[in-house]
Amino acid sequence: MGEVKIQAVCGFGCGSSLFLRMRIEEVLKKSGYTANVFCGDVATCCAIECSAIFISGELAERIAGRAKVPVIVISNFMNRTEVEEKTLAYMKSLEQ
Repeated sequence: MGEVKIQAVCGFGCGSSLFLRMRIEEVLKKSGYTANVFCGDVATCCAIECSAIFISGELAERIAGRAKVPVIVISNFMNRTEVEEKTLAYMKSLEQ
């Protein structure tokens, strides 16, 4: 497995995506995984090189059919359990 690049996406790439990025980094650190997690915006996220896109359900609809990498939908960025479960499931899928 090469470098994992996770793009946390929101509407403009500087608000809720920053919060989501920090949550993902928290999960990775706690679990012993490493990845480059960075913020992106919905308009350009499909053109940015990454391993996966973590995004809200509303915005995921806007990139449906354009993303070339897995799109992980997070319903509630504030829900630590959801972010943890989906982040770990994605990271474990890379081990197979």
